[in-house]
Amino acid sequence: MRVVVMGCGRVGASLADSLARIGHDVAIIDRDNTAFYRLSPEFPGERVQGMGFDRDVLLRAGIEEAGAFAAVSSGDNSNIISSRIARETFGVERVVARIYDAKRAAVYERLGIPTVATVPWTTDRLLNVLTRETETTKWRDPSGNVGVAELPLHEDWAGHRVTDLEAATGGRVAFIIRFGSGLLPDAKTVIQAGDQVYVAAVAGHIAEALAIAALPPSEDLEAQ
Repeated sequence: MRVVVMGCGRVGASLADSLARIGHDVAIIDRDNTAFYRLSPEFPGERVQGMGFDRDVLLRAGIEEAGAFAAVSSGDNSNIISSRIARETFGVERVVARIYDAKRAAVYERLGIPTVATVPWTTDRLLNVLTRETETTKWRDPSGNVGVAELPLHEDWAGHRVTDLEAATGGRVAFIIRFGSGLLPDAKTVIQAGDQVYVAAVAGHIAEALAIAALPPSEDLEAQ
C-alpha cells in the first residue's frame, strides 16, 4: 500500500521506517530537509521537502495513489488541515492525525478522522489505524513502554524455534498456548502448528511484529 506520512520528527520517522520494513511504499514529507536524517539509513521510501498541507507537495508525495495518510507534525493545525485535504480532496481511505489538544481531538473524531494523542505507544496506534482493523495489544505495563500481543503466525513458522521468531520480530516470546495449556518457552522450544504465540515488545514495534509474523520466515532463517 502507498502511505504518505507528514512530519519527520521522532514519531514520523519511526512510523515511516516501520511501514517500509513491513513492505509498504512510503513517502514522508517535512518542511525541514535535515529532519530526514532521523530516518534509518536503509529507508527505501521517498523524502519530500515542503509543507504537508500544500496540494503540490502532496501530489509530489504520491497522495493520489495513497491508501493511507498520517499527519504527525508538531502542529495541530497543520495536521488537521492536511488530513482533511487527504480525506476530502484526494479521497484517501485511511487517514489519521496526531493531535495534542484533547478538545480538538474530540471534534475531529466526530468528523471521522481518527486522532492519536502524544502517548508512549503513538507509533503502535498509528500503525494499527493505518494497516489493521482491530486493537493489537492484549496487555501493557503502566508506563506504556512494553506490551504483549498475540501473533497470528504464517503456517511456515511451524518447525522453527521461538528464537527465530524473536530475531525476526524484535520481540520476546512470553508464552505459548498449546492444546489449551500454557507453556513458558526456552531457547530450544520449537513452534508447532496450532500454537497461540504471545510476544512481548517495546512500544512502537508491536504492530510491526504482527506484520512480520504473518509472513513466511525469511530465506536467511530457512538456511539455518
